[in-house]
Amino acid sequence: MANIRVRSPFGGMDLRNFFRGFMDDDEGGLAPWMQEGALAVDISEGKEGETIVRASLPGFKKEDVQVSVHNGVLDIKAESNEESETKDEKFYRKERRYGSLSRRIALPGNPSGEDVAAELKDGVLTVKVPADVKAGPKRVEIK
Repeated sequence: MANIRVRSPFGGMDLRNFFRGFMDDDEGGLAPWMQEGALAVDISEGKEGETIVRASLPGFKKEDVQVSVHNGVLDIKAESNEESETKDEKFYRKERRYGSLSRRIALPGNPSGEDVAAELKDGVLTVKVPADVKAGPKRVEIK
């Protein structure tokens, strides 16, 4: 009589270790977009080789956002304060976020802020960095 052996298709895999690092970045911490105060971004390359960074900033005004480029690093900072008009209200739940968000992104090449364009529209900050721009630090005006 032949022996029947039951085998698991996942027997050779260590699923605990696989899922333990599932949401980690390369350095072993939380992925940047999951950290408290971190800013979720999409980074792409445009038709003319420019780097395009889009960041979600719902509820922020352009006056609350700072964008700068220095040594090839794009720095985005945003800060909002809690509305003080709601002192007489009794809240059941408060989920809207107040405080600051920031993100630093290494850009390809060594761009400066010279020809960088930034626009905040419908809660999305779009920053366009030309391909071959070089110079010193520069703060970018948001339109």
